[in-house]
Amino acid sequence: MGLEFELVATDGAARAGVLKTPHGEVKTPTFMPVGTQGAVKCLSPEQVRSTGSGMVLANAYHLMIRPGAHVVAGAGGVQRWTGWNGPMLTDSGGYQLFSLAELASVSDEGVEFRSHVDGSRLFMSPEDAIRVQNALGADIIMPLDDCVGFPVERHRAEESVRRTSLWAGRSKAAHAREDQALFGIVQGSTFHDLRRRSAQELIETGFPGYAVGGVSVGEGTTLIREIVEATAGLLPEDRPRYLMGVGPPEDLIISVAAGIDMFDCVVPTRNGRNGWAFTADGTVKVKNSPHARSTLPIEKGCDCFACRNFTRSYVRHLFNAREMLGMTLVSLHNLRFFARLMERARDAIMDGAFDSFAREALARLDDTKSP
Repeated sequence: MGLEFELVATDGAARAGVLKTPHGEVKTPTFMPVGTQGAVKCLSPEQVRSTGSGMVLANAYHLMIRPGAHVVAGAGGVQRWTGWNGPMLTDSGGYQLFSLAELASVSDEGVEFRSHVDGSRLFMSPEDAIRVQNALGADIIMPLDDCVGFPVERHRAEESVRRTSLWAGRSKAAHAREDQALFGIVQGSTFHDLRRRSAQELIETGFPGYAVGGVSVGEGTTLIREIVEATAGLLPEDRPRYLMGVGPPEDLIISVAAGIDMFDCVVPTRNGRNGWAFTADGTVKVKNSPHARSTLPIEKGCDCFACRNFTRSYVRHLFNAREMLGMTLVSLHNLRFFARLMERARDAIMDGAFDSFAREALARLDDTKSP
């Protein structure tokens, strides 16, 4: 069995659906916690599961470097190896190679780079990225793409689109497992005509799902939203649409409104490790002194383990005492907040009330004065 996607309701451009994978079903819209190296930082798989998260992302580049795809494959695949027995997606590492640009050089053949671990010289072709991910065994896999930052000159963005389409075709030809779904990745930076060209070329190649890549690379919130709104509608209605690497709650709401089904980002867990908690009324910085004697939970009405059992005062103490439990509790809360946000968005779509939900949610987030 490969990937199946059922679109069950729409409200304007917003969509509610179900992703059916070999490791279970995921209701969309959905947010995927990031477990770059096979683990969501500070959290066990059972803790991640308790947040309501349905799918986890891992990174093929990092797992190829350490411990090696053959090690993961020998352990029965990435789900069994990590203890996360639900649906999983692996990114090829194209973004990581972009972020390590000083260590890498790109050509049509692939990417030559130095390992960020030991400095050894390595090479990854589109075919290599697929072979690694076929060995890892995630339900959804991503091709190597040529990701560029912002600002970028048009000729480099055009080269990125051409090379990404070239690599997408080679990736599809190399893909050897019917139980894994290979998505295409739309590039084009902030140039709308290049986004259209990229989407058209990928649709002609044919994939069971499509991602919007090359966003949140320095272009700012306004341009990110313009890109997403312009690109989402170019993609087939009967295939899942995945926005890569975008995580602020406001951007998630607006992107769901544009027709995006899947998200991933390090924002909830990275901020959690720094004591920044997301709530419906904005960010709470639990390390700040106003919370020293607070008997409130991180967020009133939240059903996560942290909010049901601990006060802001205690969580603040954990950070001040440098106890790792503080990072775990805020990370748990943040992932539950993101999962609840997607659940509420889905319910609103199913009820035909997404516009009012989005307006109210965005107004509350914008009005925050939380310390």
